[in-house]
Order: sequence, then C-alpha cells, then structure tokens
Amino acid sequence: MANDLTFSITRTRFDEDYSPSDSSRLTTNFANLARGEHRQQNLRTALDMIDRRCNDLLSSNNPNGDRYRVELDIVSVTAHFVDQGSSGEFPLLEMLDVAIVDQHTGERHQGILGNNFSSYLRDYDFAVLLPSLDKSAGIPSDFGELHGQLFQRFLESAAFQDQFTAEPVVCISVSTSQTYRQTEYVHPVLGAEYEHEHSSLTDDYFGRMGMQVRYFMPAGGKAPLAFYTRGDLVNDYSDLQLIGTISTMETFQKIYRPEIYNANTAAPSTYRPSLAHTDYSVPSVSYDREERSRLAITQGRYTEEHLVTPHRALLERWATRAAVPSL
Repeated sequence: MANDLTFSITRTRFDEDYSPSDSSRLTTNFANLARGEHRQQNLRTALDMIDRRCNDLLSSNNPNGDRYRVELDIVSVTAHFVDQGSSGEFPLLEMLDVAIVDQHTGERHQGILGNNFSSYLRDYDFAVLLPSLDKSAGIPSDFGELHGQLFQRFLESAAFQDQFTAEPVVCISVSTSQTYRQTEYVHPVLGAEYEHEHSSLTDDYFGRMGMQVRYFMPAGGKAPLAFYTRGDLVNDYSDLQLIGTISTMETFQKIYRPEIYNANTAAPSTYRPSLAHTDYSVPSVSYDREERSRLAITQGRYTEEHLVTPHRALLERWATRAAVPSL
C-alpha cells in the first residue's frame, strides 16, 4: 500500500516548566529530570549547566560568560500506518533540537537535531528481545534492522525534510567495556579524537540506522563523547552547531554518569571508563539510574504489547527496506 507508513512531528520546549507527555519515554534523560519533588530545580540546574558550558566554549567577545543561551526543543516523531485496513500509530522516537541565542545581538542560530536519542523500539530490542535470545548462537544478523529502517525512512520522509536540512547527530556516553586511545588529531571545537578497540553491539545498532561513530573529548571535558551521524561530523556542521551539541550532551552525561563525565581529572591518552571510579563530583541534580533501568523493561514490554505483537507481519515487511514504500 503506497501510504501505509507516514510520520508526523510535534515540538515541546524543554525549559524549567517542561512536563513529559503521556507518550514520552520516561527513561529519556530530559524526561527523568522533570519528575519528582525537585523537578523544577533539576531543570533549572541542568539548563544553567548547559548555558555555562556553551559560554565556556564561546569565550571570545564574551567577557562575562553570559552572552549565549541554548534553547532546546523536544522533537517527538509518531509513525502512522495502515495494517489490514485499519489505521494505527505509535510514538516512534524523540530527539532534541538545539538553537543558540546570541543575547547581545538577538540572533538565533540553528543547532543540530539529534543529541539525546530516545526510542521505545530500542527499549524493546535491548530490554526484552535481546535477553530472550540464545547467546550461544550469537546475536542474529538482523538485530535492530527494523529500528534502523524506520529511522532512515523517517529521515527520507517529507515530515523530516520539511523541517530539517542537516543530518542528525546522536551523542552518547563512551562504553565501560572498551578502551579508548587518543589519536594525533585535534578538532578546534570537538577536541582530541579517540579511537576504540572494536565495534560494539551499540555501533552495529546505530549502523543499522546508517550512522557511524567518532569519539572526541572537547577542551575542558573530562572524557570523550561518542558522536553518531550519517554525515561528516567534522565538515558538515559549523563550530557553533557543534558547541550546541557538546554543551547539551556533556551536561546530561555529567548528570547521568558523573563518575565518567564529572570526574575530577580528565581522561588520559589511553582511557578505560568506569562507573566504579570514585574521584568525581556529584551535580546538584536528582537522577535515579536504577529507576531508569527498570523503566526500560516496562517500556519495552509496552512496545511489545502495542506494536510488535499486534503488527508483527507488517513490521517484518518494513524490516526489509525494499518492502517499505517510498514516501
């Protein structure tokens, strides 16, 4: 059917008054911060940390360190489909869209979409499907194929192309199961580049989305960040755009993984991240990592019940790119 898969986008401003929608995936960093007794103070602190890091990286002609403000929108994507003659929809993914505001001139500069990437289907793949597999037989070669195809079809859709002109960049933490070694390359904004030992399951999963990874530790940072994109990270984006992403995601990682990103000493040239590290500072933001892990299973089960099981035949067709209709 020519139109059995389409997408729609909604935007929600991420500020101190943000509250997660009913369809938001609650393990997402920004949604987790907006819950509980200290939700508004959490949000104010996180946003202030983002702004301070942005001004730190944009110090030229900025004597008071307050010239720039980062604005964040949550971009929520819903997949709409037709299965056996009936219409359906499912909250496919959420990402952050960044803008940098020059408070001296009033100019608003478009940043990069992506940043913190959230997906119910990824929760299903990693928290429900993966634990159920027979590990002795290895990971199936098509693990993550459906998720990757849906993501790439979204990027090719009119919904995406009407609003965005640049490829997304997803920025996440380095893995505690890998050793990273600094190369000789230093980018003026991204900082020192690192390389990892070998491809990981996460790399393969993002590879299904058409994305490749590079690792950089920005000046003043404490550990490398993993940047995944389908484009050319160092040539496709302006320095200002990259600063918006670094400021945003380094802040979330300081909150979520302070042992790594809020350590009191920077990563050496050969680096093995560890959550057992004790020489770090705790940001004044409430964040429940254990609850986050539990919710991933809950949300994976939700996806299984409302998407995977009732629409299995349709999803199997979508997992083969040739079977997904052009949009």
